[in-house]
Amino acid sequence: MNLGKFKTESTAKAKENKKYLQSLKKKDARKLDNAFHNLHEEVFEEVDCLTCANCCKTTSPIFKDRDIDRLAAHLKMKPGDFIEQYLHLDGENDYVLNVAPCPFLMDDNTCSVYEHRPRACREYPHTDRKKMAGILSLTYKNTMVCPAVLEIVERMKKGF
Repeated sequence: MNLGKFKTESTAKAKENKKYLQSLKKKDARKLDNAFHNLHEEVFEEVDCLTCANCCKTTSPIFKDRDIDRLAAHLKMKPGDFIEQYLHLDGENDYVLNVAPCPFLMDDNTCSVYEHRPRACREYPHTDRKKMAGILSLTYKNTMVCPAVLEIVERMKKGF
């Protein structure tokens, strides 16, 4: 995975993709979900996230209380100590990581806490969620982070 090339491509297509994704809000919600879900399956048959891990290298998931409790227990820490060591509140009052890349990302792009990872990581990149029309702005942001999301949107532009 050439992340430099991806960044150049996603930046060059950013304006077009933002406009396109905004236009999808007017589409039939079920058809929109079906199109995204079908392309999600198709693209992720071709993409190996372990060759990339750009999401883990550049962004932070939101950590909910359940995520904090689960990870703290796994790491044999108190939730407060986990927060103190790894997290801070962002401008929207959500807990996010203090640093990027993620401190749990290993050199081989695997996750050292994979079975205990936050829900946001489990669901990323969110292109198989219901009610895609409600998260098109998030999908746009993810075109700048995830090569698979960029590919899904490019295929959407060709066939939806």
